[in-house]
Amino acid sequence: MKRRYRSRLGNIDTNVLGVCAPNMQFIYILPGWEGSAHDGRVLRDAISTKNGLRVLEDQYYLVNAGYTNARGFLAPYQGQRYHLGGWTPQNPPRSAEEYFNMRHARALNIIERAFGRLKGCWEILSSASFFL
Repeated sequence: MKRRYRSRLGNIDTNVLGVCAPNMQFIYILPGWEGSAHDGRVLRDAISTKNGLRVLEDQYYLVNAGYTNARGFLAPYQGQRYHLGGWTPQNPPRSAEEYFNMRHARALNIIERAFGRLKGCWEILSSASFFL
């Protein structure tokens, strides 16, 4: 298998960019990038192609920490707690940045659930492909 399809852990991977609405419906998919491709590179391809992802003037897409903030894309604060399990009633956010990250993580969880549901429908998506 070509080296670029190997992840940093040595697994054979492909990178998929998925955009999801709050109702867990996929509204844009860009599959097929090699597993070693950086998320930002895949996103640049998605927004630069003729029928690619479009960002309206007053619209923001939530993105994970693998991306940077840019016009139309809102990433979490770096260096602050982010994962949902990190906050409890006994351990609430301690700053405005942590509070933002908590709300961001809750909203971004929709895409995680959507991909989980997709993988549950087609178990083959969770296993290695025999033809790679």
